[in-house]
Amino acid sequence: MKLVGKIALVTGGSRGIGRATALAFAAEGADIAFCHLDDGAQADRTAAEIVAMGRRAMHRSVDVADVKATKAFADQVARAFGPVDILFNNAGMNIRKPFEEYTEEEFDRIIAVHLKGMFFMAQAVYPAMAARGQGCIINVASQRGLKGAVNSAPYSAAKAAIMGFTRALAWEATPKGVRVNAIAPGPIVTDLTATMTSEDRQAFIDALPIGRFGRPEEIAATALLLAGPDGGFYVGATLSPNGGDVMY
Repeated sequence: MKLVGKIALVTGGSRGIGRATALAFAAEGADIAFCHLDDGAQADRTAAEIVAMGRRAMHRSVDVADVKATKAFADQVARAFGPVDILFNNAGMNIRKPFEEYTEEEFDRIIAVHLKGMFFMAQAVYPAMAARGQGCIINVASQRGLKGAVNSAPYSAAKAAIMGFTRALAWEATPKGVRVNAIAPGPIVTDLTATMTSEDRQAFIDALPIGRFGRPEEIAATALLLAGPDGGFYVGATLSPNGGDVMY
């Protein structure tokens, strides 16, 4: 078991990639704290699965765009479980529409949830990691940050910014023993992709060399690589399990 004794904090942990990663970390020995946004019933189910593995679990409803709430949750986790060893920065949302139709409020919300939330959650756990000379931060970007997408201009911009933030923080954090990397998933079967029309979904699948959407568990496997001892030489990297949607 690769994460025995570790404390992992997962944002957006009740569903999709966050849930799959929380369960994967727990299966490898980590205790899990996760946040969600008003998804208590599903969060309870996820927490129960973690506890059934013999791990500790806690969750709270947190709007990661609220810096005070983000820092308060990180403090709660540290008091309950101890210093966070692994941060899986995953919370996200999207509003799909043509570029010219976005309002300022919609733009601000997308950027705040993704980039601001990620930045300040990392800031909340980083000092304790640096003080101990160990830690791992994994930021979830997207292949849309690499190639863009129709009807997702703010989302694509936020995800590209996350990769830039990851590299910048890696320069500062690595000498202090904190590894920082990103994952840029391709199209995954989650609540976000469930909002696509059947026509759009099929067109996307037809364009993928692998011919299917990915599973959250396939992204969790990448997160486990980066969080565990086998990922020790990854620094400021963006790994992109995307079914061939982006080849680079």
